Amino acid sequence: MSVIMEIDFNILNFLHDKLSCGFLDFIMPKITFLGNAGLIWIIIAAVMLVSKKYRRNGAELAFSLIGCVLIGNLMLKNIVARSRPCRIDHTVNMLIAVPTDYSFPSGHTMSSFAAAAVIMHTDKKWGIAAYILASLIAFSRLYLYVHFPTDVIAGAVIGTAIGFAVCAAFRKNAELKGVQTNEK
Repeated sequence: MSVIMEIDFNILNFLHDKLSCGFLDFIMPKITFLGNAGLIWIIIAAVMLVSKKYRRNGAELAFSLIGCVLIGNLMLKNIVARSRPCRIDHTVNMLIAVPTDYSFPSGHTMSSFAAAAVIMHTDKKWGIAAYILASLIAFSRLYLYVHFPTDVIAGAVIGTAIGFAVCAAFRKNAELKGVQTNEK
């Protein structure tokens, strides 16, 4: 076993052994559900898109989520082809259905951090709330034993980079067109 995988399993097993409790067993599947297919972030993007004031930010969020699907789910997961921890260690009692795709990077985390980056770019107060939710979704993936810590860290980094890149591209496009933005 590689050193990184050994560290990953040590962290996962520590979380599983020290933090497992009835309350977290109940709440973590619900938190992770919010990140399923980027559900919560798609809803937020749709709400932003119907608002004239935040339409551009809604488009940034939508394009960020599309970027996460293309880069993370369609490209990186298939290139790296890393098994999920629950597929390697079958002794853990699963609280959710075992995902069928690969583990690296965490798509839930990637889309959540991309969305949080865009929302932070739009409004700092809501951005902080989005980063807290993104962090909870990321933690839920570890707690539920469906991702390694390095999957989650990579998802957070890649997602944030995608969110920032999309916002920068939109800002540059707006500058070229001479459009005023509502950035805070």
